Amino acid sequence: MPMLPPDDDEAVPGYLRALGLPGAIDLHVHFLPDRVLHKVWRYFDGAEQQLGVAWPITYRWAQPARLAHLRSLGVLRFPALVYPHKPGMARWLNDWALDFAAVTPDCLPSATFFPEPDAVDYLTDALRRGAVVVKSHLQVGGYDPRDPLLDGVWALLAAHRVPVVCHCGRGPQEGAFTGVGPITEVLARHPGLRLVVAHLGMPDYADFLDLARRYEHVYLDTTMAFTDFTERVSPFPPELVPVLGALADRIVLGSDFPNIPYPYAHQLAVLHRLALGPDWLRAVLHDNAARLLADVADG
Repeated sequence: MPMLPPDDDEAVPGYLRALGLPGAIDLHVHFLPDRVLHKVWRYFDGAEQQLGVAWPITYRWAQPARLAHLRSLGVLRFPALVYPHKPGMARWLNDWALDFAAVTPDCLPSATFFPEPDAVDYLTDALRRGAVVVKSHLQVGGYDPRDPLLDGVWALLAAHRVPVVCHCGRGPQEGAFTGVGPITEVLARHPGLRLVVAHLGMPDYADFLDLARRYEHVYLDTTMAFTDFTERVSPFPPELVPVLGALADRIVLGSDFPNIPYPYAHQLAVLHRLALGPDWLRAVLHDNAARLLADVADG
C-alpha cells in the first residue's frame, strides 16, 4: 500500500515514522517576544487590505501551547527566528532568542542583524553564545544586503558556515531590495555563504533555483510553497518540479509556524504530493538541515 500524506496534524508523527525519520527539522519557525509577536499578528490581521488576501493565524496560541504542539508533531529542532525592522533592535532581539533557546533545549540558538555600525560586534557575540542559524528579512527590514555595513557580517557568517535564512524574494509584498539581484551580488562577494532562501524565493522560483545551481552553498526552504493558500497567489510552475528533484540535497523544510493560515500538516502533504519520492522527502524534512547544522558545529 502506498504511503499517504498526512491529512491532519495528528497524522504527522506517524507519517515521519513511516519515512524512517526520527522526526523533522524545521528551519523556518518564529518565536518572538510577546509584544513583537502581537504586532506581527496585527499585520496579518490586515493582510486582506495590505496583500489582497485574508491570512488567519492558525496557531494563535500562548507560547507554551505552541511549543507543545511543535513537539507533538515530531519537530525535533527549530529556531526562534527574530528579525528587526529598524536600527537598535537586533542586539536585544538576539539576547531574547538566545535566552529562549537556553531554556528550550530543542530550539536552535539563533540571531539576526541590521545594517548598523555594531552589527559585526553583536553578531560575533551571538556566535560565541552558540547561535547556529541567523535570520535576515530584507522585505520587513527594508535594507540593502549590499550595504557596506553588512560586508563584515556576511564575511563572518561565511567563515563560520552559519546558515542564513534570508527572506530575499518579492513575495508576499515586494520590498526595495528584494528579488534575486541584490542577494546575488552578496553571493558574488561571499560565495561561501550558506544562504537559505526563504519561501523558495517566491514568486521568482526559477531565478532562485538557478541561483542554487550556480552556488553550491545556496539552499531553499519550502515555507508556504505549494500550499493551497500560496498557489492562489504565487503558483509554483509545474515544469520546475524536476529541478527540485535535481537539487534534492539543497531543499530544506520551512513552515513559518505559527503564522500560517492552514494546519502544519498541509505543508508536509503538499510536499508529498510533488511525487519526488521518499528519499527526497527524507532529505528535505530532516537530513539536509541536519547536515547544515553539523557543518556549523564542526566549524
